[in-house]
Amino acid sequence: MIMGLCLLVYNLAQRKLRQELAAANEAVKNQVKKLTDRPTMRWIFQMFQAVHLVTVEGEQYVSNLTSERQHILKHLGKYCREYYLIIEDG
Repeated sequence: MIMGLCLLVYNLAQRKLRQELAAANEAVKNQVKKLTDRPTMRWIFQMFQAVHLVTVEGEQYVSNLTSERQHILKHLGKYCREYYLIIEDG
């Protein structure tokens, strides 16, 4: 049952990302550095493996959050951006 739930969340995230990219007429780089508007969540998860939460003197920072990763987070929604400490104005 847990595996089924994980696959559901995986599929919903992939679907949302692909719909948002198509609606904005944008793309992201795939494994061979070519632009695609239909990335897999497996690739997106692999891209985010290098992102870490670092705490220095009580302050939290996110390391390795490149502009490409921020571009992807823009399409995944508000809660994903908040998870990576991206606070929007307004």
